[in-house]
Amino acid sequence: MTSIKESRVRMTALYGENHEITDGSYDKSLAVKCINGTFVGKRYENVIAYRGIPFVGKQPVGEYRWKAPVEFAPDDGVYEAHYFGTVPPQNGDPMQIGSLYPQSEACLYLNVWRAEDQPEEKAEKKPVIVWIHGGAFEIGSTAEPREEGVSYVRENPDIVFASIEYRLGVYGFLHLSHLPDGKDYPDAQNLGIMDQMMALKWIHENIAAFGGDPENVTIIGESAGGCSVCLLPLVKGSHKYFHRVIAQSGTPFCTRSPEEAIACTDELMEILGCKTVADLQKVDPGKLVENSAVLALRVFAERDGDYLPENPYDAYKNGAAKDIAMLQGCNKDEGGYFAYNLGEEAYGPFAADRKAKKLAQLTEEERAKAESFCNDEKNNRPDYPGVTRLFEQIMFKAPLIRMSENQTMGGGRSYTYYFTPESSVPKMWCAHTIEISTVFNHPEENLITGRQFDETFSKTLRKMWIQFAKTGNPSLSADISPDGKDHEWPAYDLENKYVMVFDEFNIHPAKEAEVKITDWDRTYFLTKYYCI
Repeated sequence: MTSIKESRVRMTALYGENHEITDGSYDKSLAVKCINGTFVGKRYENVIAYRGIPFVGKQPVGEYRWKAPVEFAPDDGVYEAHYFGTVPPQNGDPMQIGSLYPQSEACLYLNVWRAEDQPEEKAEKKPVIVWIHGGAFEIGSTAEPREEGVSYVRENPDIVFASIEYRLGVYGFLHLSHLPDGKDYPDAQNLGIMDQMMALKWIHENIAAFGGDPENVTIIGESAGGCSVCLLPLVKGSHKYFHRVIAQSGTPFCTRSPEEAIACTDELMEILGCKTVADLQKVDPGKLVENSAVLALRVFAERDGDYLPENPYDAYKNGAAKDIAMLQGCNKDEGGYFAYNLGEEAYGPFAADRKAKKLAQLTEEERAKAESFCNDEKNNRPDYPGVTRLFEQIMFKAPLIRMSENQTMGGGRSYTYYFTPESSVPKMWCAHTIEISTVFNHPEENLITGRQFDETFSKTLRKMWIQFAKTGNPSLSADISPDGKDHEWPAYDLENKYVMVFDEFNIHPAKEAEVKITDWDRTYFLTKYYCI
């Protein structure tokens, strides 16, 4: 099993500083001219990687902190694109991205990978897949090794792949407009989503130079990235920049109301002894991030009723994304990730506290239903307590089905999946994030899986994702399926509620009632409460 240390050592060579090239000494075959400069990538056999391309005109530092991203501007310079940009400021995390790699507020960069085509292959533009990483909107980076694009594009040379950074935590999601001098910061509560939009605008206007088709873009994300790709279709004017969505273990659940956002800001301000934004600007960045840990799992995009709708689910139900095909799903044991990483000693008090806070929001009848679910013997095993199953329902499973329901009601298409292969790591099970290394063809990145999943299964799953990006339908005929079988993936419908079950040795469609992703009577109603 690969260790975190071994995984990160392999990636350190991808860190350094990209410089301007002023003497003309660069390989022209690796150069791509974009609006804001010519960027020179690195060749890895038949794949060329372009890392650390800025997608803004000014990085969000100094006077630009807590301001909307500044649009990229024309530039005739030539720049290296050899190394990832710096990681957004963040506290430590289980994958150790933020602690091992350089952090900076100047973090708005993206990366592009493309196959080095033969001359006769360059005429037709390729589908573009854009990855938005997860991490609870607090941690993570495009630097995560299992999300690196060389292996992915080497296996799938008929696509162009990109990944984007965005501001995290209090730099990307901090309500400020209620403060005495806050009127100058009207967008601070949703800057991370605005950053994503600016990156998608850059991709729309420049990706053709990399061989990509700007009229065939699929956005894909997991966890907070999955939430992001579910929110982006609801941003005014966004449909110009992408055409399909793949949401892995992420829904609009991880959002908050203005009242909840203001309460978080006020709590942080009191800890820091600040009264105004001007006071916050004087706080050492390291201290700001360190003290924001008190807001863990509460720093999310804001349903402000302006940039994002007050009720994202209703927006889908009313057809806001009916022209966007969606592929979305979750894992069988999402909660295993959180229980494992917190550890048995810390997880018990954490789970009890979060459960109490959630139940306090419910009516008496609703509390009885939630408690019944928790105490059900089918959910309350010694090795997987009912409270963990309840968290899965609140955070992932019930919201997934509501998204599928509402997208379908709104006249759109949803292809829904249920991922079931288990880790060999004790008590991790089929945990949150377990599918990422499979999706991006990094079987060696088995920190979560503990093993390598069946190769044919993995290739078939990737092929379905690619097929969806190409056509809007993930179904495979036997002649193009890696396992040589027909895989007809029915769209979710309101009667049969079909989902595709990704069993490691039996990929097959099933009715939701057969696999019981959600408990319609005892947990589905929880989707109206969101995360906090």
